[in-house]
Amino acid sequence: MNSQTDQRFFPKLISIPGVESINRATLQQRLRHLFLNLLCFNVCYLLGNALAHQQGVLRNIAFPFEESIPFLPWMIIPYLSSSVFFCLGFFWVHNKDQLRVFSHRLLLATVVAGLVFILYPLRFSWSKPAMESPLYAALFGFLSLVDKPYNQLPSLHVAFCLIFWQSLHVLLHSRFAKIILAIWLLLTAGATIFVYQHHLMDILAGACLGLLCIFLIKSGRKDPNVAFYYLITAVVIFLVGVLAWKSVLGGYLTASLLLVGYAYYRRNPDFLHKNKGRYPAWIWVLYAPYLIGYWLTWYVVKWKERSRPSINKLKENLWIGRRLSSVETKQLPPHCTIIDLANELSETAALRSHPYFYFPLLDLLEPPPDTIDQIVTTIENEIAAGRTVYLHCAMGYGRSILVANAYLGQTEK
Repeated sequence: MNSQTDQRFFPKLISIPGVESINRATLQQRLRHLFLNLLCFNVCYLLGNALAHQQGVLRNIAFPFEESIPFLPWMIIPYLSSSVFFCLGFFWVHNKDQLRVFSHRLLLATVVAGLVFILYPLRFSWSKPAMESPLYAALFGFLSLVDKPYNQLPSLHVAFCLIFWQSLHVLLHSRFAKIILAIWLLLTAGATIFVYQHHLMDILAGACLGLLCIFLIKSGRKDPNVAFYYLITAVVIFLVGVLAWKSVLGGYLTASLLLVGYAYYRRNPDFLHKNKGRYPAWIWVLYAPYLIGYWLTWYVVKWKERSRPSINKLKENLWIGRRLSSVETKQLPPHCTIIDLANELSETAALRSHPYFYFPLLDLLEPPPDTIDQIVTTIENEIAAGRTVYLHCAMGYGRSILVANAYLGQTEK
């Protein structure tokens, strides 16, 4: 397939929802990223506080000179504004890539900090003085309800402030506005010391964490970072299942998801070693959570789409769709050729006796052009031999449509 025909695999030939939309992030995408971050933050942060309180942690790493740091109650206002930046940032960024970078940096900072909070719990050294101002007393009272004197190193406030600055200052056109943002975020980060929430080492560690997240999560990525989500999920399960609940099942789930994430990181579509439509037993041992998850998703999609045809007839001899049930396979012509793109679902038993070609493609990732070329060539050869081809992925939403676009574009050329 040459450069003239490889135009993101011919999106105009078959309608794919969202392909022709602009790159601006939608409200649904913003809300999804916000919800994911709030969920992750609350699990990691509240769990760290609860475990430290349960253990009666008293350890701290304060320097002696920090006792002379003054308590400035008015700084509770910039301190609490971190939550405002956390939520509004998802609606402040413009496009999908900015949203992804902002969201992933916050997620990474949260899970890394959560891991440290639980493995090395600390407590703030001294109590806050009494306040005469009703406003400040109310604000600190609210803070005491939502936070505890644990979760010290690294300071997520400081890490988040660096992430806020890196993602948001580029959206401001006025130099004055950038200066105001910088001053406010500096106040927010500095307030962690002056409202007696963190010690100096917490601040330094938080700055290092923020810079690390900025360095690791780059802009310009075109496809979803599926490996990243598996990593985040694995770490959260490790925190809850292993460190909190001491569960062997939690350890197994963590290890299994890390293996899946590593396969996605390496872009290895054949990591499940599917052969003749089936998986060896040892694959089920290693990847059962992943495989079961896709089976459940397939059943949900099958039920959800029950009023729609499971097979779409693009041409007389090219049909596409999702993985079929045994009953649905009866809709196919006898002895048609099966081209299976789904590496995460075994092939229906009734179709394994058909002429069968397996081209594993990772879900959610764009396949290499040479792999698309191989599949298109196979389709052309089978159709030229007078056989009908049924091309399917797992759910029938992405990979099968993408390959069909490539084939139709090639034949139209």
